[in-house]
Amino acid sequence: MINKIEEFCLNILRKIGFKKIADWYLEHQEGMRYLVFGVLTTLVNIVISAILYYGIFALLPENLKVNISTIIAIIAAWIFAYVTNKLYVFDTKTSNWKELLKEMVSFISCRIVTAIVEVFLMDWLVTGLEFNYMGMKIFVSVLIIILNFVFSKLIIFKKA
Repeated sequence: MINKIEEFCLNILRKIGFKKIADWYLEHQEGMRYLVFGVLTTLVNIVISAILYYGIFALLPENLKVNISTIIAIIAAWIFAYVTNKLYVFDTKTSNWKELLKEMVSFISCRIVTAIVEVFLMDWLVTGLEFNYMGMKIFVSVLIIILNFVFSKLIIFKKA
């Protein structure tokens, strides 16, 4: 289905005179798909985080509200990211449960590293330096997307 949506959008670009952009996209398809799904993963993270921070955990002390909202949103984003990266971005195949488990453990391990970075930065920037929560969430998310791409490309979904 993703391939059909992608091809539909590329055909529209070609028909309205942006053939070079469509061709460039196809030349860099893996990176472009990572960017698209990275943005969607970030939206999952931000939306869930905002719902938790401003709604469900609104009455908690600031540090708890920041950290709990961030951790739950990260886990939801991980699930979305693993599925989309495996199936649509890096298109890796695993032939048995052992390979799948190894890939998942590698994914989770790398994401734990970036989650620690995210939680530390959010706590420091919002609680410590008192910057705006959503502004820092977006800023930190951009840094995390870059780190996650590097880990995904070089460690997790590397081609044999």
